[in-house]
Amino acid sequence: MTDPGALVRRRTHTALRTELRRGIAPWTGLAVALTLLVPLWSKAPQWQGSWGETQSQLHSATALLGGPLVAAAACWQGGREYRRRTAELLLSVPRGRLAQATTAAAPIALWAAAGYLLTLGGAFAATAPYTGAGGPSFSIAVTDLGWLLSIAFVGFVVGRLVRWRLIAPVLAAVLYVLLGAPSYMESEVRFLSPAEQYPLDGYVPVRWFAPVLLAWTGGIAVTALLAYAARRRGLAVVPLAVAVTAGAVIVHTGTGLFRDDPAVRHRVCSAAAPGTPQLCVRAPDAQLLPRMSEALSGVFSRLAEVPGAPARYVDTESGPKDGEAGLSLATRGWGITRDKLTDPQLFVSDTVLGLTWRDCSADAHWSEREGADRVMRTDDTVADWLAGEHSTWRPDKRYLTRLKAMPDTDRKAWLGRYLATLKSCTPSEVPAL
Repeated sequence: MTDPGALVRRRTHTALRTELRRGIAPWTGLAVALTLLVPLWSKAPQWQGSWGETQSQLHSATALLGGPLVAAAACWQGGREYRRRTAELLLSVPRGRLAQATTAAAPIALWAAAGYLLTLGGAFAATAPYTGAGGPSFSIAVTDLGWLLSIAFVGFVVGRLVRWRLIAPVLAAVLYVLLGAPSYMESEVRFLSPAEQYPLDGYVPVRWFAPVLLAWTGGIAVTALLAYAARRRGLAVVPLAVAVTAGAVIVHTGTGLFRDDPAVRHRVCSAAAPGTPQLCVRAPDAQLLPRMSEALSGVFSRLAEVPGAPARYVDTESGPKDGEAGLSLATRGWGITRDKLTDPQLFVSDTVLGLTWRDCSADAHWSEREGADRVMRTDDTVADWLAGEHSTWRPDKRYLTRLKAMPDTDRKAWLGRYLATLKSCTPSEVPAL
């Protein structure tokens, strides 16, 4: 005798395989892949070379663009029977309402997941050859995937409940606004939004990040599905309680959801050559040390044998100490593409600016003080001369001519006196040109 339960399960599997091959489900997977790949490709210089930037860009596109797209596709799928006027036929099908809904919504969710995984693999493959220490965060990937799966079932339920042909695009638009709005909030509530921009450059999620985020988004999806299709709709209280609990944990933790990534925060320094300053950067940027040294070679040669010249240049996130200078942050993310400095001029000029910067902001009347104008002209002149061909300044030509006309020995002695006064806001202490 044939087992009725086994027969129903075989019919369910057959129906699922059929749904996976037809309708808008396969096109949803393709649409998700293209929706994510196009903005990623257009912003490749901003992420290709950093795991953190790669996942940040992919996370943003997945949440803000992929989520509304999948919700609209699932919503359209949910209203299919009403558009075809075959909703009454569902009552004669031996499968329960929950099984019917799950079978109809699952193809959209699965194809959306396939489109995301294809994009994820492509982005990781494009980034891997150009990164140093660290690696991708699989917690972020899992939560982004869970978001697409969850919103597919929510969108499907909306499509079943609202019999309006334009509900799919309206749902996508409303969801886009709801996802983007929390980013303008300062409250920790913003972390409930799947589109919240996470600090992924130099940070990693805590170990329980993925389970809690999945409980939040997945709990909402299961609640909607059970409330719509389960015979005992009261069961929807269980996933709802799970979602509320997870949401409370997320809000309470806030920025504590992320911690420093020791593999990225670790500093790597260039080999110390006689007479050449040492460069120290974050481990992921270590492959750029030769190019940084090459770009700054002119600055190093002009400061050679100058008393008080920095012996080490460090990533400014480290906080330069005495005898050190800060390296420009122009290398961070958008300044690096495929192991290259995309803008060496900006890198050099910003580094020199940090070296010659005189912070007199605490003195409200600094610019009005006698001699302040001369000091500012002197600072611009030194910065221009140190940067050389990479200079972005237009100093007073009279000052620049005097600096260049100095004998080499006198210029080095003058620069030594000048560097010793960079922390002073007393014009009389700064040597004149």
